[in-house]
Amino acid sequence: MSSLSTAVRGLFRNPALLTLILVALVWLVASFSLRGFGAYGHLRYLLELAAVIGIVAAGQTLVIIMGGIDLSVGAVITVTAIMLPLISPGWDATGLIGIVGALAIATGIGLVNGAGAAFLRVPPIIMTLAMATFLQGLLVIVAGGSAVSVTNKAVIWLGSARPLGIPAGIILWILVSVAVLVLLHRMPMGVRFLALGANPVAARLSGVSVVRNTLLLYALSGFFAGLAGTLILGMNRQGYVGIGDPYLLMSIAAVVLGGTSILGGKGSYAGTIPGAILLVTTTALITVVNASPGWRSIMFGSLILALLLISGREARR
Repeated sequence: MSSLSTAVRGLFRNPALLTLILVALVWLVASFSLRGFGAYGHLRYLLELAAVIGIVAAGQTLVIIMGGIDLSVGAVITVTAIMLPLISPGWDATGLIGIVGALAIATGIGLVNGAGAAFLRVPPIIMTLAMATFLQGLLVIVAGGSAVSVTNKAVIWLGSARPLGIPAGIILWILVSVAVLVLLHRMPMGVRFLALGANPVAARLSGVSVVRNTLLLYALSGFFAGLAGTLILGMNRQGYVGIGDPYLLMSIAAVVLGGTSILGGKGSYAGTIPGAILLVTTTALITVVNASPGWRSIMFGSLILALLLISGREARR
């Protein structure tokens, strides 16, 4: 009996595994309860949607682990989805130049966020919120209320191709996941990120560069948000103002749901992955039961609030 209780306590101390088990249980119950939910095509579609959240949440995970937060990811996604078609001229046959240009813009926005936090000492929540507001206003001026259709061949391929029956977006998410997990757990800089989040003063006294790491992580956050924007553009075939707005809250929720402390210094992208899947699955179930948009927002917001409170309580222990 004592060994069972020890195993249960160990499970609750591993949020990533707990979230993964919860995803499996929800999928199992829903597959038996709802007709068609467990079909391969439907589960594949859910993973495609989770891939978008998972990719943008990759950068959010890194930033939050270091003790920051990026409230501009939704705006960066929208910038990418609108600017990419505009910077893909007719002579760009493969479409790769347009993608590189859009990702460079997204990464540059992240660098500006990092510079504001590192050099000007602006709190990250204020810096990134101001950046998001600025970008939203700029996009309204540039694009107005009209949608921009994509003709970029590489983007269209990314949103529709299924190599070996697997959507390209899911393959992209797998590659991002491997890269982030290696960065966090197999490279020295991963230890530095965690150290900065746990105790920035001690980390700085130990020789860890706050400025360099802050710039790097916010640049990566911008890059991953741009990558998610590229994938969304390929899936929707058009970009418009506000297309990235839902992914701000979802990216933070996926990170916290995966066990990463919102206060920094503790967590892993291994938890964010099932966290993104669980969010998409929950949203799908709410849609199936025909809940109104208002109730969806209430339920989703309540879930995020509860997770934030739990995360903050664990960090104070």
